[in-house]
Amino acid sequence: MMAGCPNCGTDAPLLFRAKDWNRRITGESFAFYRCNACALIFLSPMPSDLGAYYPPDYYTFPRNLAEVAQAAECERYKIDIVRRFKPGGRLLEIGPSWGGFLYLAKQAKFEAEAIEMDPACCDFIRNVVGVPALQSKDPMQAIRDMGPFDVVALWHVIEHIPEVWDTLAAVARRLNRGGILVIAAPNPRSLQFQIQGRRWPHVDAPRHVLLAPSSLLADRLRAKGLVTVWGTTDDPGTRGWNTFGWEYFFMNLSLRMRMRQLLRALGAGISFVLAPLERREGKGSAYTVVFRKEQSL
Repeated sequence: MMAGCPNCGTDAPLLFRAKDWNRRITGESFAFYRCNACALIFLSPMPSDLGAYYPPDYYTFPRNLAEVAQAAECERYKIDIVRRFKPGGRLLEIGPSWGGFLYLAKQAKFEAEAIEMDPACCDFIRNVVGVPALQSKDPMQAIRDMGPFDVVALWHVIEHIPEVWDTLAAVARRLNRGGILVIAAPNPRSLQFQIQGRRWPHVDAPRHVLLAPSSLLADRLRAKGLVTVWGTTDDPGTRGWNTFGWEYFFMNLSLRMRMRQLLRALGAGISFVLAPLERREGKGSAYTVVFRKEQSL
């Protein structure tokens, strides 16, 4: 079986078929292909309504602003990364969930805005976090009438976007010269993926429609006038995703609650043992990369 790569157009062979082991919303099997030319892993065919695979409880909200401030602390490393390269200005987050990072950005005196597909998240961001939020399932279209921005952030979002290359091109156009784009995403070159394969929780079929190596992002964005200024597979967020990956890999082997609890504990133990290996650059389950716009094309 072959499918055309959405990045370079090369015929790509089938890599594996995966099911929705994380959420079990459906019993369908989904085909993922890996392009031998550019290394993109992608889902094909893509479901016509991806929204149907996001359950109502996909997001869990804090109850008030005090809980927002408390819950957002686990995301502080994100605003610390941003401020290393841009201390202030106009900031857009695409796919912010309930807005933990946006809260921290606002506290750091950024002029923050958001694009989010979930209407409940948008209401929470506007009314509790106090940040303007545009509700849209198509960030490529939404961003065209926004900005320009000094910072655009996508924290574990690009893997959900079917038209990701067009979206990133639109983002690049709306960045000021000297502005930065921050992207975090699952790392298809990780140790976990090498071991777990189609059962890797970060495959998350069918909600994750692609897994892109960071080098591929760098190549695509360089053509849009953005250069890589920093990247890692060992920030605090990735370390959390490392643990998540092992815990859910084992939990997903059973439907029985008691057994799932035991398997999760096993996964946590294995994560602890493998932590020194996963903290080596390139081996972590996710990457974070900062790009700076050097010129307008």
